[in-house]
This record gives sequence, structure tokens and C-alpha cells, in this order.
Amino acid sequence: MNVHQFSTPIPVVTCDGQDGYALYVRDGGTFENDVWCVALCAGGHLRHYTTVQLRVHQNMTFDIRKSP
Repeated sequence: MNVHQFSTPIPVVTCDGQDGYALYVRDGGTFENDVWCVALCAGGHLRHYTTVQLRVHQNMTFDIRKSP
């Protein structure tokens, strides 16, 4: 199991539409999803999400856009 801590947190949107910042990710291995630690903008709560529960926040520099 490997853990990667980000030097600059990654802005993300959770599956329930909350904005947050990914602080680190834990490698789930071959047969499991990775687990992300996210600090939510509303209240600063720390939550863990799997890869399928997160999206990178809209970023026009990288042409990442919100779904219509």
C-alpha cells in the first residue's frame, strides 16, 4: 500500500456535489479502488472517498469543464 501526499491540494467535487481539496491518496492495489482524503470546503471536515466518487474541479487551463 502506497500513500501519495500532494504538495498542492487538488480541487475536487464529491459525488454529492460538495467542493473540497484532495490532500492525499492511498493506492488500493490491483483489485480495489484508490482511497482519497478530502477536506471539504463547507466546514473543513475530512472525508474519505473512492476514485469513482470524485471529479477534478472545473479547470479551464486543462480544459476540464462541468457536465451540462
